[in-house]
Amino acid sequence: MLEFTPRQMEILERLLGLGLRPIAIPPYESALCLHRGQCAVVLAPIDNAGLKVLAPPSVLIDGHFAVRIKRPNGDVFVWKQNELPATGALLAELKIFSDDLHATLKTPPIT
Repeated sequence: MLEFTPRQMEILERLLGLGLRPIAIPPYESALCLHRGQCAVVLAPIDNAGLKVLAPPSVLIDGHFAVRIKRPNGDVFVWKQNELPATGALLAELKIFSDDLHATLKTPPIT
């Protein structure tokens, strides 16, 4: 189980205030995974500091991180044989999620 410093708890409370919620995501069950809507991120504590991003924010498919792939007929998010079109609405949701996350963590977004 993760133990957090007061600073890390403050950051976590701000993330929860933005609507992010804990979730177990295989194979990251021992890490801090947070999601909002269709988006999720894996975080880890930094010794004597805040939290850092372990896996860039992505979209969930069936409770698993999906990978964005470029296809001739348009980008998709994929997990195993499941695909989700990378629509403008979904990409906007992911950008807002990422921007909120990085503004709270005070880190630059991963592009």
